[in-house]
Amino acid sequence: MGAVYASVEDITALGRSLTNQQSEAADVLLEQASAKLRLFAQKYRKDIDEMIADPVAGEDFALAVKSVVVQAVCRALDSVDSNTVASQGTESIGAYSLTMSYLNAGQSLYFLRNELKDLGLMQQRYGLLDMYGGEE
Repeated sequence: MGAVYASVEDITALGRSLTNQQSEAADVLLEQASAKLRLFAQKYRKDIDEMIADPVAGEDFALAVKSVVVQAVCRALDSVDSNTVASQGTESIGAYSLTMSYLNAGQSLYFLRNELKDLGLMQQRYGLLDMYGGEE
């Protein structure tokens, strides 16, 4: 088992109050989010623990990783809250109708593209393939 990059105290330090049940869930989700981020980084041949241990930029990278993990956990916790954020909604008045779709309705942990790009884990790749095999 690898390192957990954030703690429940990091979530509450942002001004978010948690119930006992949410604190217990957050503790488990923090561990899962850390593992998921580590596995994602391995797909791109990056080692987060090595990047954190870097003597030059390691402290800043550790704070960025902590922020990404905390945000992913907060999104997962928000999805089970009764006041979840609707990402899209429509209403009509005649023969009343209401359609809402909620952000992260399945309470899954996920990382946003811009978060992964900020960590340097997701970069655009490009290359050239010579279809004719000729040499010049």
